[in-house]
Amino acid sequence: MTHEELEEAVPLYAAGALERSERQALEAHLLSGCVSCHTALKEFQSVAAILPFGLNSTPAPRALKAKIMAARTPTAIAEDAQEKVDSKPSLEPGEWMNHLFPPESAAAPGSFGWALGFAALAILSIGGYLAWTSYSQNVTGSAAVQQLQAVSDDQTKKVAALQQQLEDRERAIVQMKEELQQRATDSTELKDQLIQREAELEDLKFQFAARGGVPPANREPEDELAALLRVPNPKAVSLTGSDMAKQASGMLVYDARTKKAWLYAMNLPECPNGTTYQLWAINDKPVSVGTFHMDSGETAHLLVSRVPEFSKAKKFAVSLEPSEGRATPTGPIYLVSQS
Repeated sequence: MTHEELEEAVPLYAAGALERSERQALEAHLLSGCVSCHTALKEFQSVAAILPFGLNSTPAPRALKAKIMAARTPTAIAEDAQEKVDSKPSLEPGEWMNHLFPPESAAAPGSFGWALGFAALAILSIGGYLAWTSYSQNVTGSAAVQQLQAVSDDQTKKVAALQQQLEDRERAIVQMKEELQQRATDSTELKDQLIQREAELEDLKFQFAARGGVPPANREPEDELAALLRVPNPKAVSLTGSDMAKQASGMLVYDARTKKAWLYAMNLPECPNGTTYQLWAINDKPVSVGTFHMDSGETAHLLVSRVPEFSKAKKFAVSLEPSEGRATPTGPIYLVSQS
């Protein structure tokens, strides 16, 4: 037999399925020291050792034992006993492993027992191979599942980290918005305080001038109006002429925080000698806001630096009064605002 044929016979040798002549030839080849065949034989013997564990236990038929015992005639039993007595250890090819594989009996009844043995070994071989294949597949599948689980866990951790970063950035954005809103509120409050301080400063200047100090520099009416319009949310009230002066009109602009008011009147009749026009803020009763003169021109203005409380005023009016003014209206009404 060639080396390739002997190497192909190793699995059958491990399963005990070789003919006597083939077994002896393979044993002689193994005694010659072939390393590859020795290694292959050990591997197949390891597989053959676990083959029985891959099969389900099946009880033998009750009649099988009787058939086997009937096949063992007294002559065959005596021959087997004689062979055991005559057998001696030998290193000759084909003889040194006779204790593992007894010689075949020439008697016809013994061939039935060997046939059953070969069939059992074949079944064990196939079952073991299937069991080993299933075991290998399970091990490989389990390793793949573990690897996929590890990848999934890693991706889950990354997603959780990204989600945490997103939440942190959202909180930072909300905090920045709150800070910007707070700064805008603070800026508005500071602006209001500045306007209030400017009004107080102007009032102090006028008080100082009234007590004999140096009067403040004169300002043009347009400058006063522009300064008043720069304050946030100034109030504007339109006045129309009464039956005394139907062509007359006026505009009153005031700011309750700075307590300043600016009246611009047009087309009022010229004030007679000893008279003046007087502006009134009317709620439950009229309150004087200030007086102004209309000479030969067609327009007149009135700037008031300390106006009374306008927030409750329901109407404004202009009447003609004596030159020193009155505490309550006594003369005819020339301008009036709508309720």
